[in-house]
Amino acid sequence: MRRRDLMLAGAALASLTSLPAHAQAQAPAGWRRSRVVVVGGGIGGATAARYLRLWSGHTLDVVLVDPQDRFVSCPMSNLVLGGFTSLETLTRPMATLDAAGVRRVQDIATHIDTERRLVMLARGDPLRYDRLIVSPGIDLDWSSVAGLEAAHGAGRILQAWKAGPETLALRRQLEAMPDGGVFALTIPEAPYRCPPGPYERASVVAAWMKKARPRSKLLVLDANPDITSKAALFRKVWAERYAGLLEYRPLHKAVAVETGSGPGGTVRFELQSPERADVLNVLPAMQAGSIAREAGLVGRIGAAGGRWCPVEYLTFASSQAPGVQVIGDAIQVAPAMPKSGHMANAHAKVAAAALLSELAGLPPDLQPMLTNTCYSHVDGGEVIHVASVHRYLAQERTYRTVPGSGGVSDGPSERESRYAWHWARTLWQDMLG
Repeated sequence: MRRRDLMLAGAALASLTSLPAHAQAQAPAGWRRSRVVVVGGGIGGATAARYLRLWSGHTLDVVLVDPQDRFVSCPMSNLVLGGFTSLETLTRPMATLDAAGVRRVQDIATHIDTERRLVMLARGDPLRYDRLIVSPGIDLDWSSVAGLEAAHGAGRILQAWKAGPETLALRRQLEAMPDGGVFALTIPEAPYRCPPGPYERASVVAAWMKKARPRSKLLVLDANPDITSKAALFRKVWAERYAGLLEYRPLHKAVAVETGSGPGGTVRFELQSPERADVLNVLPAMQAGSIAREAGLVGRIGAAGGRWCPVEYLTFASSQAPGVQVIGDAIQVAPAMPKSGHMANAHAKVAAAALLSELAGLPPDLQPMLTNTCYSHVDGGEVIHVASVHRYLAQERTYRTVPGSGGVSDGPSERESRYAWHWARTLWQDMLG
């Protein structure tokens, strides 16, 4: 790992942004009088809730709405599919947020009334807010692949793109696959959650198959024209370690699936011939979580049309509704900005600092910076990474990567695996306490 990349990886979570010192010094009454509701307790939402409390000196009323009482990390969860770690290792209690004074409401937000500033809940009374942060994550767009929703509902074709029970179910399907069988992974057109994630998944599953199912085949069927992240590194690893086992095919856009009474099924593509597999892992197109779509926070035209939430990047204020900020995977991203857990953590801190400055009657930081590091396992013990720094450019009203910052690994190594695990544990600690 280059020295500059190591420095980025080590400092990224701690130095993303901080509340301006002039805002801290004034401890405004606006903090004591205001309530901020955060919808969504994933990496972005939990980080925002915790830092709003910490940076307000524990004076701001912060309510976090999420139905779960435990956080299960998507980062590192591909290792569960390869049999290299357990889901429990990636699970943390959300109750640790209580120590920061975050009030957790374990419920589902069903509707947001942005005019009356109310969040409706499935079971509880509506929550009033003065400011709202929405971190809804992603939903899978079942309509993008005909027959997929029914196949998923029947448990025949799984995605496991949200870590949890489905991760374990997909692992069981792999274990039941006969030696000589076929595992097919389809990848949607970008943007989608975690650009290198499918390629990491292919790598760690191939590592398991090489030992446990050596006569089997792994097909990576990608709707994109090439590997979307760390392409040269993944390509080299696959050629050197998984030749004859893993086959990568670009420009394969899945449009339909068919299943019968037995295991496996067939996936059909927009242009290419169908493929049958014993285990299908079909990842459809993705979109902002349902609460964002229901609340009218998604864009209707342009690149964000119907799928993602446009925001003002300086503060992550919604372009669609006043008093609302949107962070994490659900936003229409800036150029070269990945939909990653690390980036959601960065969004949260910039948004929290901007919100507190606003409530203090002060301008936001006019030059926010974001950092990102994405680690990818290529087997159970070696890792590659990509890192980047993103600067807000006022004249363009967007983020651009800083020239010469970041970069990729020279190659996979066990040392980077140690860095990856330290990064993950630091991220979980940073968001949950």
